[in-house]
Formats: sequence, structure tokens, C-alpha cells
Amino acid sequence: MNKAAIIVAGGRGTRMGSPIPKQYLEIGGKPVLMHTLEVFYQLDPSIKIVLVIPATDFPLWDELCHKFGFGVSHEVVAGGKSRFQSVKNGLDSLQWEEGLVAIHDGVRPFVSPEVVALSFEKAQLHGSAIAVVPLKDSIRKLTDENKSFYQERQYFRLVQTPQTFDLKMIKQAFDVTELHHFTDDATVYEHQGWQVHLIAGNSENIKITTPEDMEYAQFLLQRNS
Repeated sequence: MNKAAIIVAGGRGTRMGSPIPKQYLEIGGKPVLMHTLEVFYQLDPSIKIVLVIPATDFPLWDELCHKFGFGVSHEVVAGGKSRFQSVKNGLDSLQWEEGLVAIHDGVRPFVSPEVVALSFEKAQLHGSAIAVVPLKDSIRKLTDENKSFYQERQYFRLVQTPQTFDLKMIKQAFDVTELHHFTDDATVYEHQGWQVHLIAGNSENIKITTPEDMEYAQFLLQRNS
């Protein structure tokens, strides 16, 4: 079974307040993005890794790979104007007729290898496998009338990546016009009328977005070292 991982990293670092996009900031002595790619490579070196970044970032990425002696084999593909377009570009770069593809945020370097492996296993069985975690806090639903209502949190999950799919199915799903409610790959898949299959993610699998996230990332690296 052919396996691929599309790592999407098109952020500009606005919320981080950094002149360098967050995916290129260093944690543990190397850029965030390198930690992410290594998770997939170390799990299975045969996984084809496709890195989708803005075309304008290609020289910076080449420079960083040389600087840090980064040897993980991967293909670099130019991203689009939106995440949807970037993922579609990554999918279009895969020439296989059949296989499995994990789509993952480049700034989630702490996804566990066990979650990635499980996502491939369940996607082969069900067509999709979406990593999620339960909520810890109570939640309320806001209305347009400025009211709020209690919600049973056990009926909700926080969605992470990887989101792993049968390649043929997800390519078909992305062969549509982009819609505003396509907030992730699962919503694109669901648009075809298909039910997504959920799997347990890991709580450390944070999306690094703010300076506080960087501090927590440093803590996780030190704890795991």
C-alpha cells in the first residue's frame, strides 16, 4: 500500500508576532517543521513526504536544510492562496492511482507516531481517520441574541491532524470549488456525503501559533529528552 504524508505549512506568523513564519522558528535546536517531518520519516522511511510551503519560502527552506544538515527525503510543492488550495496542490503532486495519504499541519511537531500509525490503519479500513481529543472544559453556545446555553461537552471533540484518507476518495473530494465551510480536510471529505471516522489523538499534539505555544513546545522537548 502506497503511503504519503502531505505536510502543510503556509502560515505567515501573524499571531506569533515574529518576522519569521512560525514553522521556521527553532525549538530544540532546529526549526519546528523539521521536527514534524521527522515524526513521519522515523515511523516509516518509505512514506512519501510532500512539504507544501509558499513558493517564496523555497530559498529560505533550502538554506535551513543546508544549515541544519537536514537529510529527511521530501518533495517541496508550492502552496496556494488558501489551505484548501495548498492541500489540493499537494494531492495533485501524487501520481499514484491508489494509496493512503495523511494530511498534517506543519506546526504540529508533537503528534505521536502511534497516532500516525493508527490513522493509516483505520483509513485503510474506513476510508478516513481523523485525530480528535475530548474537551476538558465546560462549553457554552452563543446565539445572535447575545445569549448563551450550556452544551454537553461529551458530545464534542477538538479536531487535530493528521487527517488520513484513501487517496482516490480525497482526491475526488478536493475536485470541487472551494467553499467557506471547508475549515479542514474532513469537511471537504464530508461534502461528498461521506462520514468521517474518528480516532484518538494525543493531547501534546498542539498547533504552535502563539509565543505561549513556543514556550510549551520547549517544555515538551525537555520533558521528552
